[in-house]
Formats: sequence, structure tokens, C-alpha cells
Amino acid sequence: MNDTASFPIRRRGRPAKRVADRFETREALIRCGVAVLTEKGFAATGIDEILKQLGVPKGSFYHYFASKEAFGQAVIAAYAEYFARKLDRCFTDSSRLPLQRIAYFIDEACAGMARYQFRRGCLIGNLGQEMAVLPEAFREQLEAVFQDWQRRLADCLQQAQQQGQLAAAIDCTQWAAFFWMGWEGAVLRAKLVANDAPLRQFAQVFFAALTK
Repeated sequence: MNDTASFPIRRRGRPAKRVADRFETREALIRCGVAVLTEKGFAATGIDEILKQLGVPKGSFYHYFASKEAFGQAVIAAYAEYFARKLDRCFTDSSRLPLQRIAYFIDEACAGMARYQFRRGCLIGNLGQEMAVLPEAFREQLEAVFQDWQRRLADCLQQAQQQGQLAAAIDCTQWAAFFWMGWEGAVLRAKLVANDAPLRQFAQVFFAALTK
């Protein structure tokens, strides 16, 4: 569910350029970290793997990050910022009714996973599943991200109430929490079966239950 930017492709017959020569080093490390950690997870990813991809020396890494844990926290923060912008773009789009904004987000998510052949899912959800082997400092940070997503969705659902798309009795905060819990499971299943059927099925059930 992330749209990590592609790095320059090496042209045949020319030597590979170090990414650090073309991007600010810290940003390049974080962007690569988002891509690799989203696919492989934190525990299975070594710093050397990321440095090799970018052509960045280990000394440069430790100039920006005191440890792998500090790097992971920076990656989480960057992903959270990126995803918050994505949610705002979808959930505050006044050209669509509020429930259609949520459906648009789901369509974009399906397309994003398909773009990477369903190898990548949600970085925050992936790390949450690894929590037993992750630094304890990640726990509060990951939960804060989920709470932020929940708040943004609840705001969208409240607008749906105000516009008559949802019953006044709907508890928007509760439904927003339910969405993200179910959605993360659907993303995991989509990676497993390598198609968007679990995402579509969850969305269908969510909207049917929400609007009945």
C-alpha cells in the first residue's frame, strides 16, 4: 500500500551511479528502507543490504542514524507522513461524497499492491506483526500511526453522517477502528494470495454492514 518512488535505472554500457550522488543521502536511505522493509520486514533486513542497493558507505549511514533501531523509527515516521498525505487526498476530496472517498482509497490501495505484484503491503501493519522481535520503542510509535489513521477515517465518516449517507446513530470512531483492524488483515491475505480479492471482499462487507 505504499507508492515508493523508483530510483534511477542503470543504462546499458554505463557504470552505475551511486544514489547518494543524486539524492540527499538521508532521504535516499529512508526511501529505500520503506521499500525494503515493506516487502521483507525489519528483522529480516540488514543494513548492508540497503547500503549495497544505494552504493552508500556504512560510515555515511551512521552519520545519519545512531543504530538500526533509530533508522527504523525514521522509516516509520516517513511512511506515516506519506500515508497521512495519501489519506488526506482521498478522504478530503470534496468532488466525491464521503463514502465514495473511502471507496476511492480502496481502489488506489488495490492498484498500489498490484503495481508491486502484491509483494508489498502496509509497512505499519507488517511491523506490527513483527512486534515480538522489534525494539520496544516501536510499539508506541506504531500505535500512534494507527490512531492517526483512525482519526482521519472517523472524520470522513462523520462527514458522511452530516450529508445523510450514514445513520446518526453510527459510532464513527468505532467503525473507523474496525476498518483499520480488518483492512490490515485483508492486506496480509492479499499478499498471501497475490491478488486483491481479500481487499475487495472486506470492502464489500464493511460498506454493507456500515450502511444497513
